[in-house]
Amino acid sequence: MKELEADLVDEHYYCPEDWFINNAARYDSYERKGPKVFAGEYACHGAGRKWNHFNASLLEAGFMTGLERNADIVRMATYAPLFAHVEGWQWRPDLIWYDNLNVTRSCSYYVQQMYSTNKGTHVLKLLDDAQKPYTGAAGQDGLYASAVYDETDNTIVIKVINIGDESQEINVALSGLKRNETLKKGVVTTLHSDDIYADNVPHTNLVIAPETIKPITSEIELNGQNLSVTIPAKTFVVYRLYR
Repeated sequence: MKELEADLVDEHYYCPEDWFINNAARYDSYERKGPKVFAGEYACHGAGRKWNHFNASLLEAGFMTGLERNADIVRMATYAPLFAHVEGWQWRPDLIWYDNLNVTRSCSYYVQQMYSTNKGTHVLKLLDDAQKPYTGAAGQDGLYASAVYDETDNTIVIKVINIGDESQEINVALSGLKRNETLKKGVVTTLHSDDIYADNVPHTNLVIAPETIKPITSEIELNGQNLSVTIPAKTFVVYRLYR
């Protein structure tokens, strides 16, 4: 594609869980002078029979930190397939399920929503003690993370995914703020399920049911220029920090 001087390459990832676990760093060392990327179709094919269960969605969230961190390369991204009727579908998983009267959003839908409503205008570096991005690599205990700045409302947005079996304490030190500047307030949005194989669309009979897994938003206390929090096991959180 580089030899053809293509502007954009359409890449598809319909892959099992292991692939999503191991590919958050896919674009960290990508050729910056070649074609840009459109992640045109992707979905984690969860264990079992490609269900829309929570764990698959959690791994998609971890993988997407790499898309956000490399937004200079990955210009667009779209989950696929989008819609499926519970009585007549062709592929699985799907983002939104419906019958003739009702609609149910999958766990993956809410992952997409949390990203789309917490976009930034600038990518920020978010590094571990070894000065490496959080990509779920060895020694990072199943943590994935990315950060952006949104100049439209002067906020710092931090996304963290913990795919591990234990809760983890994290301390984020914000550098580059003015010496006496303190953060005004913080909001956290959390997507979690105690049952990682739970699903908003029961896969045993594919019926539209009340959504049991959806994001919860609440305010958090801040300490000057630092964020000290505990991330529960199997959880996707988005912190929005107002300056």
